[in-house]
Formats: sequence, structure tokens, C-alpha cells
Amino acid sequence: MIQFLKESTFAVNEVFNKSWELLKKHYFSVAGLYFLLFITSGLSNYLATTISDFNVVLSGFMAFFFMVLYFGLNLTLFKYILHLIDGDDQKKLMQCIPSTRELLYFFGAMLSIMVLSIALLMILGVVSFPFLYLFENGDNRLELMSSFTFFVVFVAAILTFLLIIRVAFYPFFIIDKHAGALKSLRFSFALTKGNVFRLLLILAVFAFFQILQAYFNFLEYYIIFIILNLVSSFLVVPLACIVISVAYREMMSDYHGGEDPKILSNIF
Repeated sequence: MIQFLKESTFAVNEVFNKSWELLKKHYFSVAGLYFLLFITSGLSNYLATTISDFNVVLSGFMAFFFMVLYFGLNLTLFKYILHLIDGDDQKKLMQCIPSTRELLYFFGAMLSIMVLSIALLMILGVVSFPFLYLFENGDNRLELMSSFTFFVVFVAAILTFLLIIRVAFYPFFIIDKHAGALKSLRFSFALTKGNVFRLLLILAVFAFFQILQAYFNFLEYYIIFIILNLVSSFLVVPLACIVISVAYREMMSDYHGGEDPKILSNIF
């Protein structure tokens, strides 16, 4: 176990080191694409709120338009970073824009994840339902049922979180391997098999920084919070985009899941 922790920590350090070197070389291009995402997100929220007071249909259309634009830019950013990792610095940005088919695959996979998450909650609820009869005649029936319901929702949230980690790399298979919606999810399951702990370590690094911001905001140390927020916007988030992409490339170098992996054989 200790050896596994050492190997995992070393692998995560290597990912961060490669990502940091890449960010230093291509900071302005990567950060520029990220800020396009940031502006798109802010503008969409503003227009959706403003237009909704005049025309609900137009507001819905604009929300849909900006959603497609936002995720399209997101895929463009990841595809661009993959080219940088591969040493293809001469790749034009226009060549990194996802095709209509890739966008359809992306939204199809996203919809599938939503369906899987809801199905997971429903299955857990059905399996747990018979246990509610244990509280039928108890003195603290309502309190016990409330606690049990909270427990079921908590377990469902953990399982959903693990599911999202396992399928998180589906966009890369769509833009890098041109896989379809469902196949990209199966690829992500196979790729992350045995790598969940390493991914949790990577996630913990960025989560710690977000918790640090929230902590200083809670203490009303606004100057420190603003400084951390600026560091997050200009450095941490662009670095996170590269780290995810580098982690994908690193895991793909050791991938042995085949060209048509099955989910059931790659769960554990």
C-alpha cells in the first residue's frame, strides 16, 4: 500500500511538472482561450437574465446558443492543448474547433451521464425502500426516516461523484479518437480503471485551493480572497485545463483496454 501511494504521488507530481512547463511556454494562448470561456459564461448569464424580462422564447434560444458556444470553446481548448502536448505547435486554432458531429457526440454523452445518474439514484432508492418498513412503528419514526433518507442521498451522491470521475475523460476520446457518445464513455471507464486514486489526488490539489478561497472569504479577509481569486483565474484554472489533458495523455500511454471496451469488465 505504501509503495502504491509513493507511485501514485510520483505520477501526480510528474503530471503537474509537465503541465507547469507547458503552461510557461504557451501561457497566453491557453489563458486566452480560457478567458474566452469565462467571457462567454458571464455574457450568457447576463443576456439570459436581461432578455428573459422581454421574451422568454428568445431567452431560451440565447441560453441554448451560448451553451453550445461555451462547450464548443471548451472542446477547442482541450484539443489545442493536446496538440501542444504532442509537440504540434504549428497547429492553427481554427483546426481545433470541434465539428458538428463531435458536438453532437459530446451532448449525447452528457445526456447519457445525466440518465445514468438519475437511474443510479432510482435503483438505490428502490433497493433501500424495503428498509423503510423498519421504522413503521418506531417512536422516532419521522426522525429515523429522515436520517435514513439523508443516508441514501449521501450514498447516491458519492456513487454519482465516482461515476463522474470515471467518465470525465469522454470529451478527449471524442475529439482525439473520434469516438461516438456511448463508446467515449466506455473508453473513459476503461482508461480510469486503476487510476481513480491518482485522479482524486489531482482533484484534491485544486479543491484545496478552492477551499482556501472560501475560507478567507468566510473570515472576511477580502484582500487575501481577491488575491487568491486573481491567482485562480489567471493561473490555477488554466493550469487545471492542462493538467487534465496531460493526465489523459499519460494514462493513454499505459492504456490496454482494447478498441471496444465494455463497462462491466472495467468497473473495478
